[in-house]
Amino acid sequence: MTRVRQIGESVLLTLILASVALAGGFQLNEHGASAISQGGAFAARASDASAIYYNPAGLGFQSNGSIMLGATGIDPTISFYGPLQDNTNAETKMNSQFFTPINGYVVYPVMDRLMAGVGVYNAYGLGTDWPTDWSGKNLVTKVNLKTFWFTPTLAYRVSDELSVGAGVSYVSGTLLLEKAAPFDSRVTLDMNAHGWGFDAGIDYKPLPRLTVGLSYRSQVKVDAGGSAGFVPLIPVLPEGGVSSTITLPATGYAGVAYKFSDELTLEADYQYIGWSSYQNLTFTFTKDGSTQTAPKNYSDTYILRVGGEYLMGCMKLRAGYYFDHTPVSDPYVDPLLPDASRHGLSAGIGMNITDHLSVDAGYLFIKFLDRTVTTTIPATSFDGTYKSFANLFSLDLGYSL
Repeated sequence: MTRVRQIGESVLLTLILASVALAGGFQLNEHGASAISQGGAFAARASDASAIYYNPAGLGFQSNGSIMLGATGIDPTISFYGPLQDNTNAETKMNSQFFTPINGYVVYPVMDRLMAGVGVYNAYGLGTDWPTDWSGKNLVTKVNLKTFWFTPTLAYRVSDELSVGAGVSYVSGTLLLEKAAPFDSRVTLDMNAHGWGFDAGIDYKPLPRLTVGLSYRSQVKVDAGGSAGFVPLIPVLPEGGVSSTITLPATGYAGVAYKFSDELTLEADYQYIGWSSYQNLTFTFTKDGSTQTAPKNYSDTYILRVGGEYLMGCMKLRAGYYFDHTPVSDPYVDPLLPDASRHGLSAGIGMNITDHLSVDAGYLFIKFLDRTVTTTIPATSFDGTYKSFANLFSLDLGYSL
């Protein structure tokens, strides 16, 4: 093996071992403007078609069919100060990006007490785009992750106080990674992934003004395959097929909502995310069957959510807050999408345009806690400070059948 090829394989291996940083930064919980504007505290009420995501049992208390279509615009800002290994605290700003994850739901009454629905949404996504000449170019310059979840759902209203629901999800996704490589080239990792999961929920009203909701979304084991190589193609540098299996975490919601008056309803939710499923990442190289494993060591974590809605004539005024605790410890923070605990503050409005047509709009500001890391693992060895925030704008159009 030539020295040039050894360098190429080292560069390729570094990209692969650093890839697929699926921390909280890539997980999207924003799948409906009403829920977004209430800090995501929606698992107990789940009062529109987005119940397919937040708590499928919520469909059981809905009597009419409906269609709901929307999207969320995400405008992130990330700056890195360092790297400390080079005795510098220079600022690098990530290139401007704008993401538009979608949500679409159709709900229909099958028979008395039984509702059916299907949802399409992007439960994981986003990415980063750093300058091509930045100090971390040998770790990453660009990441783009997209997933689509297709979730058919059934819900049954057992009584006027109790509803249950469940669904299955087919998951499809793509991942593209790029970083700098020798000879003014770049190394790329391009993969597609597929998997299956399920979800279930309970909605219970022990008192006329009190609602308790529980929902669970299973782990999803996705099989990923694709190729890794260099652009432009340089014959002396290696490339070839790569495969992996990634387990996306299980999530669970527990929510309590109370209707204080005919106008005001408040809700508090606890969301669990089982990130401990992501301990190691193993890749298999098609050419020779060899494998490489990178440690991730994520921890289970949580999100605390509170929100509410106030009826004012034909308008619904909403506001909320959440705290999202990161699953990533300092040694495993990297610039693919640097994760940190964060605060989210939201507000929004809903309005019935006609007897059948409605519109919901929401805004969410996310402030990541400044994060300074000084003990990153040798495979990364990129210490410094990350400062991040994001603006999210959500809009949904609903039609009641």
